[in-house]
Amino acid sequence: MYIYLITKKINIMKKNILTIAFLATASLAFVACDSEKKSETAEETAGIPDGTMNVDLASSEVNWEGTMVGMYSHSGDVKLTDGSVTITDGKITGGNFAVDLTTINPTDENYDAEKDRTPEKLVGHLSSDDFFAVEQHPKATFEITGSEGSTVMGNLTVRGKTNPEEVKNVSITEEGGKVTMTGDLTFDRTKYDVSFKHPMQEMVLSNDVEMKVKLVASN
Repeated sequence: MYIYLITKKINIMKKNILTIAFLATASLAFVACDSEKKSETAEETAGIPDGTMNVDLASSEVNWEGTMVGMYSHSGDVKLTDGSVTITDGKITGGNFAVDLTTINPTDENYDAEKDRTPEKLVGHLSSDDFFAVEQHPKATFEITGSEGSTVMGNLTVRGKTNPEEVKNVSITEEGGKVTMTGDLTFDRTKYDVSFKHPMQEMVLSNDVEMKVKLVASN
């Protein structure tokens, strides 16, 4: 009986030792993987050159979307007129870009000619004083003031009104000497005197205008 108890204790000790060894190995592997991920991220960021670059207008994109709450949305794109971006230590630290509101181009399919809902009518309405007053204010601009993490801060100007806004989920990559930056900008149209309300009570237009920005820049 005594020998049996000793043998049992030895087996338990062996199991405990094996368990501790396994946990230690797993912990070391986790730390090694985590360090490798951090290193890869640092290397990718380090590959982006510092300096101010001009935006390639042909390769860059600005897409927009507006929603009639609970019913449908309209989306499309608008062309950039100019822009530049300043990179320091892999981060966006300055720059600006401007879009030409006379190039508003709907790309969605939520139209019905029989109900007088056409892309042409939408463009006319968005260009009118109800929305962006394009004749008086043909450009909208964004002036970058800095960044923190994956958020770029700046000042958006629409219809002559300027407010601080944020471009979120910003990603920066470099390939073939070109730097590509993408991010999401959502702003409240009412802060820019775009205060149109649909005359039909059940047609509620969201105050949020959503934009997806892709800037491609190079020296």
